[in-house]
Amino acid sequence: MMKQYCLALDLKDDPELINEYKKYHAKGNVWPQVIDSIKQAGIIDMQIYLLGNRLFMTVVATDDFSFAQKQQMDLMNNKVQEWEALMSTFQQALPGYDLGSKWQLMERVFDLNE
Repeated sequence: MMKQYCLALDLKDDPELINEYKKYHAKGNVWPQVIDSIKQAGIIDMQIYLLGNRLFMTVVATDDFSFAQKQQMDLMNNKVQEWEALMSTFQQALPGYDLGSKWQLMERVFDLNE
């Protein structure tokens, strides 16, 4: 079985920065070390959507996936840390949250199949 997560984060409200962020995430532009790290953590699928400056990310992962374990893996990966530092130049905290926590896990409030 798999788990699905939805997360949100804001970009700085600057059209030039948003366009640059989109270029970094265009097909083939995400650094291969970052892609490898995502897959090694047990993430099967990840998609990011944009509306204005609000990002919405879906994650499908294996049952044994853990955000805490992924964070520990990322801390030991210099290339992932470099990518995260670069992405932080485009990002800002959601209202009411600290940027140090970046992506915020969203609560599911409706499921058509339940």
